[in-house]
Amino acid sequence: SLVAYLTGITDIDPIYYGLLFEAFLNPERVSMPDFDIDFCYNRRDEVIAYVGERYGHDHVAQIITFGTMAARAAVRDVGRALGMSYADVDAVAKLIPQRLGITLEDCMADTALKSVYDSEPKIRSLLDISRALEGMPRHASTHAAGVVITDKPLDTYVPLSRNGDVTVTQFDMDTVASLGLLKFDFLGLRYLSIINGCRLQIMQGDPKFDLKKIPRDDEGAFALISSGHTEGIFQLESAGMRRLQIELRPRCIEDIMVSLALYRPGPMDRADPSKITYKIPALADILGETSGVIVYQDQVMNIFRAVAGYSYGRADIVRRAISKKKAGVIEAERAGFLEGAEKFGCSRSDASELFDEMTAFSNYGFKKGHAAAYAVISYQTAYIKAHYPGYYLAALMTSVMGYP
Repeated sequence: SLVAYLTGITDIDPIYYGLLFEAFLNPERVSMPDFDIDFCYNRRDEVIAYVGERYGHDHVAQIITFGTMAARAAVRDVGRALGMSYADVDAVAKLIPQRLGITLEDCMADTALKSVYDSEPKIRSLLDISRALEGMPRHASTHAAGVVITDKPLDTYVPLSRNGDVTVTQFDMDTVASLGLLKFDFLGLRYLSIINGCRLQIMQGDPKFDLKKIPRDDEGAFALISSGHTEGIFQLESAGMRRLQIELRPRCIEDIMVSLALYRPGPMDRADPSKITYKIPALADILGETSGVIVYQDQVMNIFRAVAGYSYGRADIVRRAISKKKAGVIEAERAGFLEGAEKFGCSRSDASELFDEMTAFSNYGFKKGHAAAYAVISYQTAYIKAHYPGYYLAALMTSVMGYP
């Protein structure tokens, strides 16, 4: 983390923001670390071309992704294959609600669909075949960001194919990761292009302008965020997020980090620190920055270490299990956590309650490093908009309208 910061790969100071390197890599981690890297939107392709030239084109490939048959698509495809009329298939498909993640099994509880299923053999056959095929791969494409880099030629490890002019793995990203290969997500972020456009414009009048040296506590930037006038501000421009900033009134970048990590529809109240109590004293230092609430995956690691004596490596294994909702792995750790907590002077009931809270945390957990990186970009865009509004709005419109 420090090397990445000192060499300019990232602008995020891991010591200042209290980021755990062990959440990225540690001796007890079995899988390779995750590399999610945001680049200027306009030059992302140059980065992919560079790694091909740097490590060898036979060592670098993009990763395949498979589109799967959702409920409606499965019905329509099967109906077409069976030679059924469009009208009959369309009538059945329209009985399936347009809801993300809905399955045909879920739909069978619907009275109308169940009725045609029970009364019409042709529709029963259509739905039975569709249920068997639902969720299976329908087509292949190139993952939007995934790139794999290997020490030996790629065909030593994975089968390859071509998608147009692009070499792609025939294994998806999860399989690539399970093989122990190094996977990167090279993401193009439009706001980095906007910031760079502003920087170049500002430097024409002020050659000494350096975005890395702007103060972290600029009143103008935080006043702008707190006013709710965050149109065009990275991550803070939705109506719900604007309401949240008005109520939260962030006073530091850490406040923005918390709002990005915890935001759900509706405002989040800032807790009064004087009213926060901790059943387990060790939690005060860990959760103080987030008003007594578990917000970051890093905090989970620190809790396992401080309350139950876990090593960084073992704490990271549990942290990843919680974030990926691996119930079996999580529950297998309960006994060890309770035993460790008792040795450290914590009651079994308090430790059990805390363990349950951390398990529930999987629904909204966020990596602190991710929150810090995004919050800094949010703050930088707010700073530029507050102090150089003309440059900022011009760069924003240029980005959206596509002018060179």
